[in-house]
Amino acid sequence: MRNNKMNFLYLAALLFLFAGTTFATELDSLNRDPKYVETIKGRSQKIVDKLKLKKVDVALDVRNIIANKYFLLNDIYAKRDAEVKKVKDSGIAGSQKNEALSAIDHEKDAALYRSHFAFPADLSIYLDDKQVEAVKDGMTFGVVKVTYDATLDMIPSLKKDEKKQILVWLTEAREFAVDAENSNKKHEAFGKYKGRINNYLSKKGYDLVKERAGWAARLKAKGIKQ
Repeated sequence: MRNNKMNFLYLAALLFLFAGTTFATELDSLNRDPKYVETIKGRSQKIVDKLKLKKVDVALDVRNIIANKYFLLNDIYAKRDAEVKKVKDSGIAGSQKNEALSAIDHEKDAALYRSHFAFPADLSIYLDDKQVEAVKDGMTFGVVKVTYDATLDMIPSLKKDEKKQILVWLTEAREFAVDAENSNKKHEAFGKYKGRINNYLSKKGYDLVKERAGWAARLKAKGIKQ
């Protein structure tokens, strides 16, 4: 009985000692090309710099979390490419080949899904919700704001609910863009949702050709190039 009580007190003391303690995030750079690591560190640091974090150790942890996300994405897509090459080099064809390639794609998607939610969870240890959003924007070239602002500028008569729907779709597109394998694929993810937004606005009665022409004329009058 006494031993159980002592064990309980010991565990309680440990919990008190480590309450609120966060541990440093190590950079997953082992066995990676040093030049590639430096490139990713630099890219991640630019995102962190915009957050203007006051604590150096927190900024470093956030930088490493972002960099590790890039490393993980690279690993997932590199594994997919290697397995696709293996299937193509094997000589199998027809439905067997298609099934093998489909299985590889599903495996890639499953890996992305598992990592997708862990990323903002890791960031939330150090950042608030607004800062986490800023990180996602940094990883996707700020396309959400640029596209949203441009759409509102192009169609000043948009209603409140229409603006909200546009922002919802752009934010959803960003979730896919964060996990995309390169810049082209990131823009492609947004492109799909831009098409959805255009269809939505057309069904709402907006003449997009006319709206774009009017917008271009307004910008030209202000001396702004599109």
